[in-house]
Amino acid sequence: MKVLIADDEPMARDRLRMLLAEHADMRLVAEAGDGSAALDACAEHTPDVVLLDISMPGIDGLEAARHLATFDPRPAVVFCTAYDEHALSAFEAAAVDYLVKPVRRERLAIALDRARTFVAGRAPRHEDPAPAEAGATNGTGTNGAGNGKRRSHLCARLRGSLRLIAIEDIRYLQADEKYVVVHHARGEDLIEESLKSLETEFADNFVRIHRNCLVSREELVELRRASDGRIEAVLRHGDKPLEVSRRCVPHLRDMVRHL
Repeated sequence: MKVLIADDEPMARDRLRMLLAEHADMRLVAEAGDGSAALDACAEHTPDVVLLDISMPGIDGLEAARHLATFDPRPAVVFCTAYDEHALSAFEAAAVDYLVKPVRRERLAIALDRARTFVAGRAPRHEDPAPAEAGATNGTGTNGAGNGKRRSHLCARLRGSLRLIAIEDIRYLQADEKYVVVHHARGEDLIEESLKSLETEFADNFVRIHRNCLVSREELVELRRASDGRIEAVLRHGDKPLEVSRRCVPHLRDMVRHL
């Protein structure tokens, strides 16, 4: 199985590399010193197992794991950290094991066995279907990040590499078949997540205006009626207004009044 090590401490990477060498079926394909580099390396090498530190500069291991959960195929994540207080958050991020540094030989062997079981039984990830308009929420749902902490970025995969998109740079999100188009300050990208899960996780950041569209609360300027009677949302940085469904109008009108 292909393995990636992500840790900002060279000595910790050295130890894991040495211990991995004792497992003939494990092949180290890449190393990374922070969460962003780890995600890039995972996109390039598609490892089966990621040995992931939690406390790293920039994107930490917990957020990196939440991004890895959207990968297809999804790698088995084993956290390797100097602190034990993150254990609950680690398992909520769907890690297969949690090792405290210095990593012991026998504990790594157990973790790798769990990773083998995970990889043998994993199935392709499927997107949640887009919600029917009747089931659209008013933006008050709870966040779906698992451990109560929202991601700071979304992750778009681009021909073997990744682009991280800061949540504050996103203007609106629009469903397009099995993808979501992220319209942001630098352009637009496709991500393989469902609009429903994004609405749940980022309820404080985005509001639903249509069954296929979420808009940044910071971007919404006004609602106006088009010549054909449809209601449209005007965005702060939008080059064209976006259609608003009738079901979403009352909540949006109340929101715009309080801008």
